[in-house]
Formats: sequence, C-alpha cells, structure tokens
Amino acid sequence: MSHNNSHDEDYQLKDTNPLLGERWPMGGAARGSTSSGLSGWLSGGDKMTSTYDLVEQMYYLYVRVVKCKDLPPNPLTGNCDPYAEVKLGNYKGTTRHFDKRTTPEWHQVFAFAKDRIQSSTLEVFIKDKEMVGRDDYIGKVVFDLHEVPTRVPPDSPLAPQWYRLEHHRGEGQKVRGEVMLAVWIGTQADEAFPEAWHSDAASIHGEGVTTIRSKVYVSPKLWYLRVNVIEAQDIHPNVKNRTAEIFAKVQVGNQVLKTKSCVSSNTLSPLWNEDLIFVVAEPFEEQLILSIEDHVSPRKDDVLGRVSLPLTLFEKRLDHRPFIQSKWFDLEKFGLGLLEGETRRELRFASRVHLRVCLEGAYHVMDESTMYISDQRPTSRQLWKPPIGILEVGFLGAKGLLPTKQRDGRATTDAYCVAKYGQKWVRTRTMVGSLSPNWNEQYTWEVFDVCTVITIGVFDNCHLGGNGNGHASAKDLRIGKIRIRLSTLEMDRIYTHSYPLVVLQPSGVKKMGELQLAFRFTCMSFANMLYLYGHPLLPKMHYLHPFTVNQLDSLRYQAMNIVAARLGRAEPPLRKEVVEYMLDVESHMWSMRRSKANFFRVMSLLSGLIGMFKWFGDVCRWKNAITTVLVHVLLLILVWYPELILPTVFLYMFMIGLWNYRFRARYPPHMDAKLSWAEAVHPDELDEEFDTFPTSKPQDVVNMRYDRLRSVAGRIQTVVGDMATQGERLQSLLSWRDPRATCLFVVFCLVAAVVLYVTPFKVVALVAGLYMLRHPRFRSKLPSVPSNFFRRLPSRIDSML
Repeated sequence: MSHNNSHDEDYQLKDTNPLLGERWPMGGAARGSTSSGLSGWLSGGDKMTSTYDLVEQMYYLYVRVVKCKDLPPNPLTGNCDPYAEVKLGNYKGTTRHFDKRTTPEWHQVFAFAKDRIQSSTLEVFIKDKEMVGRDDYIGKVVFDLHEVPTRVPPDSPLAPQWYRLEHHRGEGQKVRGEVMLAVWIGTQADEAFPEAWHSDAASIHGEGVTTIRSKVYVSPKLWYLRVNVIEAQDIHPNVKNRTAEIFAKVQVGNQVLKTKSCVSSNTLSPLWNEDLIFVVAEPFEEQLILSIEDHVSPRKDDVLGRVSLPLTLFEKRLDHRPFIQSKWFDLEKFGLGLLEGETRRELRFASRVHLRVCLEGAYHVMDESTMYISDQRPTSRQLWKPPIGILEVGFLGAKGLLPTKQRDGRATTDAYCVAKYGQKWVRTRTMVGSLSPNWNEQYTWEVFDVCTVITIGVFDNCHLGGNGNGHASAKDLRIGKIRIRLSTLEMDRIYTHSYPLVVLQPSGVKKMGELQLAFRFTCMSFANMLYLYGHPLLPKMHYLHPFTVNQLDSLRYQAMNIVAARLGRAEPPLRKEVVEYMLDVESHMWSMRRSKANFFRVMSLLSGLIGMFKWFGDVCRWKNAITTVLVHVLLLILVWYPELILPTVFLYMFMIGLWNYRFRARYPPHMDAKLSWAEAVHPDELDEEFDTFPTSKPQDVVNMRYDRLRSVAGRIQTVVGDMATQGERLQSLLSWRDPRATCLFVVFCLVAAVVLYVTPFKVVALVAGLYMLRHPRFRSKLPSVPSNFFRRLPSRIDSML
C-alpha cells in the first residue's frame, strides 16, 4: 500500500519555492558600478536588479572580443593567420581564425558561469595559426577579476576598448599589436547571453555550437487558398471515339487535389464548380499548377492542358463577402492531341479554364488540435483584437533526468526546452552533460484569448556534433511534455511548481524527471476577458462557411508539415520530430489505450447522473424514511408553488458552487498517467500504438490485432443497435406497424387528454409524484405496465440481414 502511494506521489505536481528575481536581495553594487569586485561577486553578496523576475539570478563573466590591429606578420612566411583564445582557469574558448589578415574582426562573446570560476585572472591570447609551438603566441592581455565592472540591462552595452598586447611570458613587455575587448560581469538578462560561447559547453565544437543556443522562432503566416474550379472550354481529348472523363488537378507545393470527373463525348467544355482548399505560407514561394486531365484508364491520365500561376496574383479576402472576381486563364497545350502545325508546349488560346481563386484571411489556419489550441486569431492582422493579457514563463531547470546516451563512458543527457504558444516558439539553451540542468530563462507571450493552452516539451539534443557524439540522421529524443490551460490560472499569481515529465514508450509509461517552472498570467483588460467568454472560439468564417471534418483534418496535417519545414530551415533548426511532438501529429491515430481512457472519462462524467438516479431509487424504495419524507414535503411545496421550481434549481446550483469553492484546485492541471490509462495498458496495445502507418508488423500479429479490433467493434455495434432499436420502438407507437399496440396507445392518448383537461395540473403532478414515491409495500417486483408495453413494440431489427 505504501509503495502504491509513493508511486502515485511520484507522478503528482509538486510545489517549489525558488529564489525568484522579485525576491532577490537589494544592495551591494549599483547598476553599472565599476567596482563590484570579484570577492562580492563570488560570495554572492552583491545582488543586482533585473527584469527577470520569474527565474533565479545567474552570474556570468562576459568577454567580448571585437577585433585586432597592427598585428606583426610571421617572420618565416610573412603572413599572419590570427585567432583569439580566452582562458579562465582550465576553460579555453577560441575564435575562428582569418587567413593572412593583420586586422581581423571577430565580434564574438564568451560567457563563463560563476559556479565554474577557477581563477581570479582572465587571460586573452592572440595567436597565429600558422606557427606551431610556443612561438604561436603573438601577445596577450590580462585582467584582474576584482576590477571587472558589473552591468545589468537596461544599461547600455559596455563600450569595448583598445588594449596593447603584452609578451606572452608576462614580463610586462609590450609587443606590437592591439586588441579591442570588453569585459564585464552580468546575468542571463544580458542581451549577449543567447549568442555567447558558454563555458559549460566547452566540449562542443563546430556546427554543434549553434545547436545549443537559445532562440525564439515565429511560425510562418499561414493562409487558406480557396480555388474554385468553375469550368473549362474547348478541351480536346487525345483519344478519340470514346467517352472522356475530364477532371481538373490542382497542385500547390506537395498538396494535390482533384475535382470530380465530368463525363462527355462531345467537344468538351466541362463544368465542375468545385472548391479546393490548400494551405500556403508567406512568403509565397510555390506556384499554383492546374492541369486538365483525361482519365483514360485506371493507370493512365492524359494531360490535356496546364497553367502555372504565382500565388501573389490572387486577391486576399478578409470577410464573408461571396463575390470574388473570377478570371479566365489560357491553358498550355499538352499531349498527342496537338493540331497540325503546333509544337509541344505551344500556347493555344482556344483552350482555357475559368477560376475563382482567393487567399482566405478571415479564417484561423489550425496547425494544432482545437482541444488544446493556443491561438484563435484569423490570418489577417487587420482583424486582430488587442491583447487581453501577458503570459510570462520562467524555465528554472529540471531535476532527476534519466540518462539517454553514453559519452566518454558516462551516462548523460543534453536537455533543452521548447515552448509553443500562438505563433511564437521558444527554445532554451542546451545544457550539455547535465542530469539536473538549470536554464533560468524567461519568455513572454501576448494573450489574446484566455481559453488557450501553452505546450512545453523537454528534449535531448542529439545533434551536438564533434565531441557531442551527434549524428546528422539522429532524432532529438522526447523527455516529456506538459500543457497549461490559461483559463485555469489566477490573475497576477506566480505559480512555481515541479512538473513530472512522463513519456509513453513501447515498454510502458516512464517518468523521465521533473521540470521546474514559474509562470504568471497578467490581465490587462478584465472586461474584455469576460466579454470573450460569450464569443465563438474561432473566427466567424468558420461558422458562416465551415469546412467539413475531413477537410479540417487534411488541412491541419498540411499546415503542420509547412510549419515543421519552415522551422527546420531556421538556425539552429527546430527539428521536425520536435515540432510534430509539440503539435501532436499522431493524436488522430487509433489507440486502444486512448479509447479506454476516453470510455472511462465518459463513465466518470456520467457517474454523477447515475448516482443521482440511484439516490432517487433509494428514496422511492424508502431506504431512509426521513429522506423520503423530506422529499414528499419538497414535492408538495413545488406542486402548490410551481413558480418556485426554476428559482430553486438555480439557487441550488449557486449554493453548490459556493460550497465547491473551498475545494477548488490550487494547482494547474498536468499530465495524468492514470487518466491516460497508461499505467495498466497491455504491452501489445502499446506496441500497436507505436506501430507505423501503414503497419510494419508480421502478418500473424496484424491478424491478431484485427481480430481484437473486430471484437471491440462488435460490442460497439451491439450498443448502437440497441439504441436504434429503442428509437424505432418509440417511432412505432404511432406508425401502425403493430396495429393493436398503436390502437391501445391512441386510445390511451385520448383518455389522457380528457383527464388532463378536466383535472388541475397541480393534482396531476401531486398524484404522479406520490405514485413514484409510494412505499415498497405497494410496489411489485415485476416490470411496470408501460415498460412491458414498450418492450413489446416492433422495431426494424427483424428486417436486418
């Protein structure tokens, strides 16, 4: 029992109490002070103010190497291939080298974390790459960390200064050449922090350096492209003396859609008038390629004409006005049906197609499920409403991460976080080789609707390259994901919690560690926020001209592919597997585990209604005589004063709401392994969930799973059939399918009409209530007469094959 309790607690949300920025002690050196000193910095006595109030303060020694001048050439070759080396204790960082340059410019920043400082002296060496051994030193500059100034934004950047190079042996002898440097002590709020070389990633070299940096990404601006293919004129099939099946095929990028075939045996002017919907992204790089084709055989389609149009040619529609100017476009002739004297690809003006094309700006292009949507604004910025609030998230760190790889004989993890809300994605810095990484990075989003969800994922970076053991074809591993619904948050409250990182693997559910976050939702307009609760979730075009369910699924899949492709081209790239995991690409796939979880969600939802019916049944059976008597009294009051029924119901719900306020949730929701039915799932069901589509399993395994699916579907089929039977019995009451039953029911309706007309309603309600609440002594164990009568009614089940 204690083991189960500890297991449950392991998957629960935990409260934390980090030393956030707003609780940092004030004192010590002021902003921009030039005498903060190493002793105070290393001892933590000096605390500087910062706009980062949702993360813990982290100190860094920043070194900006700008450029050199007047460097002496190599006496042997007459050239100089300089580079800079920044050394602090055992840590060394180097810039790139320049070939044959005596005035190189690097503009590179190095950052050394406070907890890794091993020396009180900073050395900056200028070296020549052509020379080997001790003579590769050109000169150096030495800094005493006690004299390094401090700086915290919004102070202006520290101006770099020229420093004369000294002899590398440290004898105070000056040598030829100068280097421009800036050295200061700052925090992670410094604007140089994201692009800096960090001492905790000193083992990463080459292209791997760019993959560990923190970045902010913006999703491409997505549009729906509506192509209304109206008709074509003077289309000549290549194969004569046959009934042609002409259709239009439209391609935009990787998206291909076709109209229905128009069948005709005459000189063809086919008519379709069909809408084809695509997803496109700015800047519009693709072309709209439309071809008119003839379906000659199941394996052959003849291209009769084609036209390629740039997307910038089409009008942008920002409302629901129905009229968009249609246009005729000339088709380029293709195939064997060329007339005498024509050459292939000759423009033939007699063949043309009639189109009405527009870019829909009043829709919201969905790249994520509406169940946890993070943005509901239409595409066109002109239709956006002002923001109602600000969401601030501080990524503090993670604890107890499980190792995912081996490096230098040691199990390790290179973890980073990704957060997605609206069009803004953020990626934290990769903490190399740490099972308890500390990011302490803070990001901000504008909130346009509080009924939205922010998604945060943790991944293992597998693309560090060089000593990072990265590989180009490797995929970043999933460590876990959480979602936070903004409507569950209190305004202006700082939440500091440790979230369990739970991931589902083919071997079962696994806790990969804990993610520590701090976040706050600040409302800028309380009235506008309440006003939104009465408005539709999506822009009005989704309701005035809605898409079908199949269209929405297809368009969402195309939008996710476009977003993944665009973000994968950024530097550093946000890789496809990361974007797909954040957007839940596989959420629509069949899963026995998810089906069970949804079934038990429905049962939990109906449990209250079922419990109420059980309670009423106990009242009718007089299980508790006092309760039954009180219900009788309530019945008499409501019968004689019916105007109290609705006020009583609403007052009762009001009192329940006040009572439940004491038991309201103190913490935001998190990933629940028990609710997801992940703890008791069968291994084969998990293996099926992780199977590819189409399947890649052996035939016997597929047969077994197919039989299991048929068994489950058979039960669902039985339940649906029973529901249809009950509905058909109700319908047959007046259909004379059973003439005797219908006659009895019609006579009953006539008698009931007369009795209810001459009897006051209060008397009828009182008699009916007392009959339902009668004592068990006056009850029979046999089914009631109405139930017996209803079960004898016919249905159409006997007509089923």
